[in-house]
Amino acid sequence: MSDSSSDVRVRRVYDPQEDDDGTRVLVDRLWPRGVARERAAIDKWLKDLTPSKELRSWYHEDRSGTRYDDFVDRYRTELADPVHTAAVGELVALVRDGGPVTLVTAVKDVPHSHVPVLVDHLEHELRHR
Repeated sequence: MSDSSSDVRVRRVYDPQEDDDGTRVLVDRLWPRGVARERAAIDKWLKDLTPSKELRSWYHEDRSGTRYDDFVDRYRTELADPVHTAAVGELVALVRDGGPVTLVTAVKDVPHSHVPVLVDHLEHELRHR
C-alpha cells in the first residue's frame, strides 16, 4: 500500500485541473452550479460519500457556525452505515488500485465541510482495511 497522504488530494471544482490529479472524484451530493461536466473533468461521482440531505440541511441552518463539532460526529456515524461504507470501499479501491485520487468539491469553506472528515475517514480505512 502506498502512502495515502500523497495519494489523496482535495481540490475545489472551480480550480483548474492539475496533471497530477489522477482520478477525480466528486464528493458533493449536488452537481456544482455553473460548472460544465467537461470543465469539471470528473471521473467518478460518489454521492453516497456525502452527508445525508437531512444532516446537510441541519448543518446549514446554523448561521452561527456552532454546529460543526456535532456535524462531524453525526457524519462519522453516517459513514459507518452500509450505504456509506460501500461508497468508502469504492474510494479505498480507487486509491489502492492506482492513486492518486483527487476529491473534488464545490464547497466554499472546505475546512468546515464534510471533506476533512471524509479524508480522515478514508485515511483511517486505508491504514486498517
